[in-house]
Amino acid sequence: MTTKHPEAVRAGSTTRHHDADGITHMEDVVRNPVAQWAMVALRIVLGFTFLWPFLDKLFGLGYSTPAKNAWIDGGSPTTGFLTKNPAVVDGPFGDFFANFAGGFWDWLFMFGLLGIGVAFLAGAGMKIAAWGGTLLLALMYFAEFPIGRSGEDFTNPIFDSHWIEALGLIALAYTFSGDKLGLGRWWSRIVGNDSILR
Repeated sequence: MTTKHPEAVRAGSTTRHHDADGITHMEDVVRNPVAQWAMVALRIVLGFTFLWPFLDKLFGLGYSTPAKNAWIDGGSPTTGFLTKNPAVVDGPFGDFFANFAGGFWDWLFMFGLLGIGVAFLAGAGMKIAAWGGTLLLALMYFAEFPIGRSGEDFTNPIFDSHWIEALGLIALAYTFSGDKLGLGRWWSRIVGNDSILR
């Protein structure tokens, strides 16, 4: 009768590894290699999804932000969306969200985009970035709530991409997807296994 070593449990072609210090890693949670690589790809896509609007709004790259409205040239990353977008202005929470336009909120919004994007691309600090991103996405969702009322072509009256992105952030953070092609493994040894900073 053979006894499996507790630190190496064979599951198909994937071996589960446990550090001597008890830190859980991605392969302990997601054991299928295809799923692991899919989550790495999703992590990079979501990271760039947050980093790109930061760059676009900072430099006015002409996608959602024209050059004349670049933040570095005095434009406001939040004012246009919160005070001129009919989906926000005419919504039930329009007056509330107008209070978040400009000033301090520009800085908070931009550094939120930057922090979330960098954390997910680097694979470190993903838990706190995931919750911050979820809050940001929830605020953006409710700013335009209810979705589809201003003539946009929505196929679902309740759920949109904000929900998908938020759930993706949480799933990626708590499956430690930053351990593969990222700094997560190294970072976990600094902040610990259960830290919100992981």
